[in-house]
Amino acid sequence: MEFATLNNGIKMPMAGIGTFLLTPDEAEASVLSALLCGYRLIDTANAYVNEKAVGRAMKRSGLPRNEIFLETKLWPSFYEQSDAVEKTLARLDTDYIDLLLIHQPAGNYISGYKLMEKAYKEGKVKAIGLSNFSIEQIKEILSVCEIRPSVLQTEVHPYSQEKELKEFLSSEGIVIQAWYPLGHGDKSLIEEPLFSELRKKYNKSNAQIILRWHIQDGNIVIPGSKNPEHIKDNFDLFDFSLTEEEMVKIAAMDKQKRYYTSTPEMLKKYAEMVPPVDEQK
Repeated sequence: MEFATLNNGIKMPMAGIGTFLLTPDEAEASVLSALLCGYRLIDTANAYVNEKAVGRAMKRSGLPRNEIFLETKLWPSFYEQSDAVEKTLARLDTDYIDLLLIHQPAGNYISGYKLMEKAYKEGKVKAIGLSNFSIEQIKEILSVCEIRPSVLQTEVHPYSQEKELKEFLSSEGIVIQAWYPLGHGDKSLIEEPLFSELRKKYNKSNAQIILRWHIQDGNIVIPGSKNPEHIKDNFDLFDFSLTEEEMVKIAAMDKQKRYYTSTPEMLKKYAEMVPPVDEQK
């Protein structure tokens, strides 16, 4: 395993499992499978409506809590609820969260950030950060925060490498974390001839080559899967390294092509949407 050191000294695993779009049953099974094959980073969110299942999988794994890096995200409709962090802790059945993020730059996200800062000071959260924020929105947070964000979770993959954003984040001591690290399953990306060529050289899958590129480029990855074999393969990334020349070739693939872009209309809907967190199994 390789680790990123956050700006408050916390060490965060570079590879983990994401639970976006997984039902509670799927999330519980996938997280348990991941933990048993060596993963130590788990990503979930209020909006995924599977936090209870993630908490159960952590307990079932038998691992000490301090060996697991648990990450979740506050949803906009909860930013102004004073007990939002406490309710999140209760759903996860844990005393603390390793990393808590503001999920979307929607609604009163400054209020949400203040909630996270309070939880950080109380020891309920070990690190805080942002998800889906632009450079300008991050600057807004930096201008008002007491505790600096340590991570930005956003869309990153070889077709959208976010070079300008990463340069800005590096200057501010913020680590980037990639969702859609495999390009939302885009076959044209995964089956790029270069990845197929490297697959033969390293005896790794195209997906493993892409995930290894992420890690060497400084991106924390959280691919999601409910297939135990894929979960295992997505973590088998630490016994090989791409050469500098290969990294340069992958860098040249950047098309600034995103699969997700939020609009003001979408952000307005996010602020109004209330995930059914109290109904989850």
